[in-house]
Amino acid sequence: MSAVSIKNKRAFFNFEITDQFTAGIQLMGSEVKSVRAGKASMSEAYVYLKKKELFIKGMHIAIYTEAAHNGHSDPVRERKLLLNKRELEKIAKRIKEKGMAVVPIKMFLTGRGFLKVEIGLGKGKKTHDKRESLKGKEAKRDIARAKNERY
Repeated sequence: MSAVSIKNKRAFFNFEITDQFTAGIQLMGSEVKSVRAGKASMSEAYVYLKKKELFIKGMHIAIYTEAAHNGHSDPVRERKLLLNKRELEKIAKRIKEKGMAVVPIKMFLTGRGFLKVEIGLGKGKKTHDKRESLKGKEAKRDIARAKNERY
């Protein structure tokens, strides 16, 4: 069994993540097989609260071709996230603050074979903050390059 890890690479660039939670996700059997095959994307995904429950929308899970007639037909359907009641209440309270959002960070396979989604609670970054992030990243890259050239 290979280690499945599907990441939302833009999450830390667009948001300043303060809290992270690990949630289960309600999937159909053909969706699980498709994710294990690595055919999923979280780049357009977002999380929202509806009637005291969290849902993820916009996450693309490719249709599993080997599935029988009862496989999933909508690759970007709404999927329910499974969290404790206490965690849901904490997230609901924090979302009401101005500028706060819930962002999917990554989907991974646990040691017991369960698929989990790591979500982050944070504020959106302004464009000047994004530029600072890029400058810091570039500076670290230059330092690493300089260290490698000496040896």
